[in-house]
Amino acid sequence: MVGGMNRRRPPRELARDPEAWPHAQLTDPSAVVVQSIARTLADALAIQKRSLRQTSAGSGGNRQAIADLLAGRCWPDVATVARLENFLAVPLYPTCGGTHPDH
Repeated sequence: MVGGMNRRRPPRELARDPEAWPHAQLTDPSAVVVQSIARTLADALAIQKRSLRQTSAGSGGNRQAIADLLAGRCWPDVATVARLENFLAVPLYPTCGGTHPDH
């Protein structure tokens, strides 16, 4: 399995304090990327005043999958992230190091 044993647990469960998601301290680099995507996605939804239902309909993504991504309960696939980026016209995947420069 890609990601090894850590993918058996959701990203938020790899945090020292899962309740602090999406601002929790993480050491797993893949979980750091998912956390960055979740923060950037939450910011974009707030700025654009979009609901999960609107985002799901517009992106073609599953509403629950989007909610799970925001909450750190899943490892998103590339197709989901690409559809969300396209619909929101916002880059979600961090450019390097697991975080966007503004986070």
